[in-house]
This record gives sequence, C-alpha cells and structure tokens, in this order.
Amino acid sequence: MKVLDDRITMADNINEQILDEMFEQMSVPEGYKAEIVEGAIYMSPQRDTHWEIILDMIEQLRSKYPRKRLKSDVRIDYPGYLNGFATDVTLLAEGAVKTVSGKWRYEDVQFVAEVISKSTGANDYGPKLAAYATAEVPVYLIADPYQGRCHVYSQPKGGEYASETTVAFGTDVDLTHTPLGLTLSTDEFPRD
Repeated sequence: MKVLDDRITMADNINEQILDEMFEQMSVPEGYKAEIVEGAIYMSPQRDTHWEIILDMIEQLRSKYPRKRLKSDVRIDYPGYLNGFATDVTLLAEGAVKTVSGKWRYEDVQFVAEVISKSTGANDYGPKLAAYATAEVPVYLIADPYQGRCHVYSQPKGGEYASETTVAFGTDVDLTHTPLGLTLSTDEFPRD
C-alpha cells in the first residue's frame, strides 16, 4: 500500500504544479472567471443573475457559518486530471487549514454550489459533478437560472452521488438531512 500511496501523492503533486503553471500563464479579462476542468481552460463572464444567486446563498449560509469558512471563486484542486475549480460557493469544514503551498484541500470541502452559465454549464453537470463525487463532497448544489431549478446531489459513494433532488426556484431546498443542517430559500433566485 505504501508504494501506491506514494505514487498517488506524486501524481497529485505533479497535477498541482501543472495547474499552478497554467494559472500563472493565463490572462483573464476583467469581469471573467477562469477554471481548469480536465486540463481545459474555461472562462465565463460574471453576470448579474449569476452574482445575485451566489450572494443570496452566501448570505443564507452566513446565518449559520462564519465568513472564514465560506469561499467564492477560490481555486481548489479536485481529483482527476488537472481539475482546478473556482467554485461559485464553497463551505469548508471547521478547522480547515491551507496546505504548505497555500491552497485549500478538497478533503475539507463540505458543500459546493455552482450557478450555471451557458458557456460552461455542461462542466457543472458533467466533469465537475464526477469530481465532487469522487472527492466525496457531501453536498453539491447546482442552481440553474435557465431551467429555474436547483439540483442537489448528496451521499457520495464510489465516485457517484446516491441521492439527487430537484426543486423549482421559489421552493425551499431542504438540506437539514445533510451536514449543512439548514434550509435554503430560493424565493429570490432570479431566472435568465
């Protein structure tokens, strides 16, 4: 087992170095966000609808969690080939600390929310869903302003989520049965 663990650690370190180089060489236009998903660079514009949903979620999460545990658009590297995500909303575990290289660990992520953008929505429903499940992020929420729905994935096991719930905007998202232990209101989530 020691040899396998060493090889996994070495691969993770190589991925982190490559991601660091890719991000350093990027020139991201103002008003855009950049991520690397399975080795491909994606840039998406920040829109009012997008920001309003993110801010609404963060304000609701702040009712229970301290600001230092909440992140938005902060890079966290996830399992898989070159996955450096800048998630819309991230909740870190209590006591989470950065690595020696100054990054947050995916093992400390308790909740992730992505707000769909037309240009990158396929990533949120595809490779990111798989990466979050593989990382065993307890709760992954997709807010889709084009559909007017939230998709909640929970109970990760074996690289997949065992539970999926879909609710329309305007309906509360019951997360009381998850590690979040709260209900998220979607009454004010705008649609595109």
